Amino acid sequence: MHKIILFILVFSISNLQAQRPIKKEVRISGKIIDKETQQPLEYATIAFFNKRTNKVVTGGITDTKGMFNIPVDTGLYDITLEYISFKTITIPNKKITKSENIGSFSLEIDLESLGEIEIIAEKTTVEVRLDKKIYNVGKDLTVRGGNVSDVLDNVPSVSVDAEGTVALRGNENVRILINGKPSGLVGLDSSDALQQLPAEAIEKVEVITSPSARYEAEGTAGILNIILRRSKLQGLNGAITTNVGHPNAAGISGNINYRTGNINIFNTLSYNYKERPGYWYTYTEYKANGNIFDEKRDWERTNKGLTNNIGIEWYINDSASITTSVVYNNNDLNNNSTNHLNQYDANNNLIGNSLRLDPEKGDNNTLQYAFNFTKNFKKSGHKLTFDFQHEDNEQNLKSLINVDGQNTDILTQLEDESKILLRTDYVLPIGENSQIEMGYRGDFSNKSTDYKVELLNTNTNVFEVDNNLTNLFNFRNYIHALYTQYGNKINKFSYLLGLRMENTQLTLDQPTSNDFEKRNFTGLFPTINLSYEFSDSENITLGYNRRLSRPRSYYLNPFPSRSSLTNIFQGNPGLNPTYSGKIDLGYLNRFGKFILSSSLYYQESNDVIRFVSEDTQETVNIDGQEVPILQRGPSNIASEQRYGFEFNLTYTPIRKWRMNTDFNLFNAIIDGDYQGTSFDSENMTWRLRFSNKLTLPGAIDWQTNMSYRGASEDAQNVRDAVFSTNLAFSKDLFKEKASIAFNINDVFNSNKFSGTVETDDFISDREIRFRGVRSYNLSFTYRFNQKKKEERGGRPRGGGDDVQM
Repeated sequence: MHKIILFILVFSISNLQAQRPIKKEVRISGKIIDKETQQPLEYATIAFFNKRTNKVVTGGITDTKGMFNIPVDTGLYDITLEYISFKTITIPNKKITKSENIGSFSLEIDLESLGEIEIIAEKTTVEVRLDKKIYNVGKDLTVRGGNVSDVLDNVPSVSVDAEGTVALRGNENVRILINGKPSGLVGLDSSDALQQLPAEAIEKVEVITSPSARYEAEGTAGILNIILRRSKLQGLNGAITTNVGHPNAAGISGNINYRTGNINIFNTLSYNYKERPGYWYTYTEYKANGNIFDEKRDWERTNKGLTNNIGIEWYINDSASITTSVVYNNNDLNNNSTNHLNQYDANNNLIGNSLRLDPEKGDNNTLQYAFNFTKNFKKSGHKLTFDFQHEDNEQNLKSLINVDGQNTDILTQLEDESKILLRTDYVLPIGENSQIEMGYRGDFSNKSTDYKVELLNTNTNVFEVDNNLTNLFNFRNYIHALYTQYGNKINKFSYLLGLRMENTQLTLDQPTSNDFEKRNFTGLFPTINLSYEFSDSENITLGYNRRLSRPRSYYLNPFPSRSSLTNIFQGNPGLNPTYSGKIDLGYLNRFGKFILSSSLYYQESNDVIRFVSEDTQETVNIDGQEVPILQRGPSNIASEQRYGFEFNLTYTPIRKWRMNTDFNLFNAIIDGDYQGTSFDSENMTWRLRFSNKLTLPGAIDWQTNMSYRGASEDAQNVRDAVFSTNLAFSKDLFKEKASIAFNINDVFNSNKFSGTVETDDFISDREIRFRGVRSYNLSFTYRFNQKKKEERGGRPRGGGDDVQM
């Protein structure tokens, strides 16, 4: 009996093997073109769907001529041909038995898709969507070899001042994210960190001026989301960029991807060295006695930074994926500062002077781990995501102060911060044109700032800790958030209604002074987004959102800085968050060779934080003279009404020439007072940016960016206008496998901050060059198994998914 069963099994297996077709690898080729222009479409995608395994088994992309040649096993497939903003072509039940050319295919524009994603221009640098603008970094020549601050300063609606402060539509309360989440790549000191991260590591920047309820409520101005590069092409591909510059600068960065089957491995590694000279000049006259204090602080900052971002994407099946990544960031900072102070009496006679040297050394280390799980259900748009992120930041600074040839102070600052992020989002489509979305987010941050001051005891010649200046500040910030929103489309009208609740738990702990405080507050943040399409090329949007800005730990720490003996910064532990409500009316129109994107906006804020300068009524003895100490710090002094108008206009007269202008005009009305002094003010100012890109003979790209920020004024401060110009030239080499670029940043050496501070006690003129002087940079990029992602006669591929928060 056993022999009979064994015989039947062997016979059955042999018969099945005989019936199973023998697979072999063949090659399928063809061509994809734009039906309207008859031009080839580069980076169109071809996918082979195997019905037996119910998944896509292989695929590829077209080259610059629109051609594809893809290896595939013999079998029965549904073949899809896709290109963003074009209608998909599907070849069903294609039986492949041998290598063959399946022909040429013409894709036509999908007008419905264009309503969601608008491409501003050929070889574009900006894409416009209903609630945001997306700036594609790789296509801007003037930031080659630069950093994130350089990138942001060229983004429409965004500005970066001489101190490195980022503002959106003139408002500094902007939230900066990396890949949709707070990140260690921004670090403890966002200004320094943004100047360390290379521009080549960035794929695009999303400017979100009317966030829906899915976005965190932090940032009254809006959100800037920096998307890092990551390729999903099959096989091994990558690029490497090197650059040298003046003042002394050098760097190398590379990205590499390897995708095989269901696994995608990605890595971005960069190292940068940069020297940044700068200065801070103040000329202060006291009204009571006419004495004058002329102070200038020069510095030479040397930054050395290493950043590595490595991760793995695992496509578990056709509907689920897991992504894990690790970020390591190390920055070394040497800041040699020289402070000259001259004192004059009312008759302009020199009565004292001093020289203060501050050689500061520091390092900043960040380690971050991130995990993402995404599940797509059978119905399109039905989706569940979960994110976990853990991050540790550590910053150490130490300096030995020397005054007039004598070592006087040792300053040490140790900052340690840990963060945990938990987030889950669920999207459920209802019918064809509506959906409901809900989610939870938890942010848990603990930060410790240990600031120690050691002063020289002239009697013992030993440095001793000054307990009046030394301080330990522990800051804890826990945020829980829930949101839900519902969206629907009725013919040409769409709406998205949402509500977000955020609970904030703050702890301020100062063991040195035995001060301890807990705060707990909850806020509701409704959002409304409406859209109406007049036609395929014209639409109007209306958005309302309520947001807040929580004071950072630096603003809350009450112990003063000592970078200058006569000008100090001191935080305010009594600060409250700023709440604001904003209305944004947008208009988009495409006509001929023009594309216009414009908006009107109005924002009203309460408990606005402003920096107040005042005389502390204290003095410090310098060269035998008692010098007044001025203090600058934040305070909730006012309510603010801000309204403005902005537009972005792009004109492309011919394929090789593109012009773009971005204009923002706004008025800020402040109503408030501080310690009996009125801070009421009204200030109207504007910013204009113009970009011109032209392809010269010899296929040399030439780009010019010009920027002008108008003068501004409030109750205490007058800020002068700023004009700057950047130039760049680029040339592709080796059949576009490489590029060489040369750029000049701040051609006229005019990008500096200057202005006047006036109070009842003094008037002070200031001039600052925080970001250095005119610079030159030469960069070289080589790509392997990649093509330069620019449009070749058709419409550029947008790429990337919306990041939800």
